[in-house]
Amino acid sequence: MVLKSIRVITRTASETQKLAEKLAGFLFAGSLITLSGQLGAGKTTFTQGLGKGLNIRKNITSPTFTLLKIYHGDLPLYHIDAYRLEGLGQDLGFEEYIESDGVCVIEWSHFISDLLPEERINIEINILADDSRELLITAYGKEYERILDSLCIQ
Repeated sequence: MVLKSIRVITRTASETQKLAEKLAGFLFAGSLITLSGQLGAGKTTFTQGLGKGLNIRKNITSPTFTLLKIYHGDLPLYHIDAYRLEGLGQDLGFEEYIESDGVCVIEWSHFISDLLPEERINIEINILADDSRELLITAYGKEYERILDSLCIQ
């Protein structure tokens, strides 16, 4: 499996959203992005930028209590929050969204890691001392490595 990583620092929520908006331009039907980071790190903020890049007009909010929210734009956006699924052993049907006709974003994906395909983009968001954000973006698989290369070139 191809593995490539980049590190990006964003100083504001707007910068985080702009990075995600730029990334959205390279995604394809069936794209999977997993997000990790502590509470308040900016996972939903990142997803809002992704939605903007996919021309989604609806306000994107955290699906913490609903587990899944679906938005329609250039590609459908399936936004899953797995925070409340730790240790849950039942099938919730997320596979149909993970490998779908749209882009799937999963927050707290480590709670459902056994459902995840190897190929994806993982983004770990860390809060730094000055309240900026460090995004460690890792591509797993050739298709995602190409996306990361394109993101770096522009």
